Amino acid sequence: MNEDNSADGYLKGQLLVAMPAMQDPRFEHTVIFLCAHNADGAMGLIVNRPLKKLSFPELLDQLGIARGTSDINIGVQYGGPVETGRGFVLHTPEYEQNGTISVDNRVGLTATVEILRDIASNRGPRQSLLALGYAGWGPGQLENEIQQNAWLNVPADDHLLFDEGIELRWERAIGKLGIDPSLLSDQHGHA
Repeated sequence: MNEDNSADGYLKGQLLVAMPAMQDPRFEHTVIFLCAHNADGAMGLIVNRPLKKLSFPELLDQLGIARGTSDINIGVQYGGPVETGRGFVLHTPEYEQNGTISVDNRVGLTATVEILRDIASNRGPRQSLLALGYAGWGPGQLENEIQQNAWLNVPADDHLLFDEGIELRWERAIGKLGIDPSLLSDQHGHA
């Protein structure tokens, strides 16, 4: 997942990593996959904040979706503070249906109930992550937060998005930059 959209100044398909001094508890130590980023703003999903009160089988039961014969149990994530009752599935690109958006050549985004049915019946994507809610920024807002030292951006990869070890994603994302998190400052400024 090395498609670099930063050449145009936008970070779609990359990860935002909250700096250690992030003051907003909704985003403290979060890793956010940016699904969209352009002049109109940005939209992303937090990929390292599992919901402990709701499992995938429980969500299927709430939606009246049969579980099929498989024992698939993907994690349900807190995707962000906007529209927390709405589900979004980040997934590998081999799965596509009407309504699937290709974020880049390695990740798709689908926000339909049909993908949940397909996952439950073993017809879904090879790898996926389900998030309830999303994080959103208006025009120029994310760029301003980056300038204020709130976020670092890191190239995304399949391992960070889909592998086990959700609780270590923040540390692993920072590690991709070769930075010791204890050395990061909460002060912003210029050299």
